[in-house]
Amino acid sequence: MKQIGVIFGIMLAFTVLINPVFAITPLDRVDITNPRLENTVGTKISDQVNVNQQVQISADIKNNQGKSQDFYYLIQVKTQNGVVVSFQWIKGKLDPGQIFKTALSWTPKVSNEYTAEIFVWDITVDSKTKTWQVDPLAEHVILKITS
Repeated sequence: MKQIGVIFGIMLAFTVLINPVFAITPLDRVDITNPRLENTVGTKISDQVNVNQQVQISADIKNNQGKSQDFYYLIQVKTQNGVVVSFQWIKGKLDPGQIFKTALSWTPKVSNEYTAEIFVWDITVDSKTKTWQVDPLAEHVILKITS
């Protein structure tokens, strides 16, 4: 019986020393996948939309951590000249491993080529100093839209 304990201890030590511990890098804490446009009932549509057509700018976000994560889902829409025409956000919380479908509504007012940038950030505010700490949780993604 003592021999089994020694063998188990050696195997455990060998496993711990051989298998590296993979830490999540700051921008890998959340994944942003499947960026898309949807109509008002949640059906995927093309990136070619009409002026005054309300669309949902959607993506799936996944918490890759073993802990809960507060987040802000931010959308910035810019014209082809780089002029920001919309900036919106929602706040939420992801449980460990949770995948969450996010969406924010937007309506193009003029015919143009647009770029929607999707960000997922953790933002904390120090109420005493009135300073903000912005901590990106993933690489931002881009969605091209034409109206």
